[in-house]
Amino acid sequence: MDVLAALKNGTATIVDVRSREEFQSGHVAGSINIPLQEVPTKVEEFKNMPKPLVLCCLSGGRSGQATGYLQQQGVEEVYNGGGWMEVNALV
Repeated sequence: MDVLAALKNGTATIVDVRSREEFQSGHVAGSINIPLQEVPTKVEEFKNMPKPLVLCCLSGGRSGQATGYLQQQGVEEVYNGGGWMEVNALV
């Protein structure tokens, strides 16, 4: 799966792992907010989301942590999209 193509054609599920306050101050239209600290309790939810999953945050650090964790938990087709503004520019 080409993540860039999935973002451009709207087939990716975008998950923003920033805090709720950060998310409310600006985010990718249509993205879902699941703060990083809640990721471990929502693994099944991630497994049931339409794939591919593209995670984003402010710079890519938190989304990278979440991506690695979810991959270890068996979540397939999950990618670190980096900063939300960069993801936003692609969609």
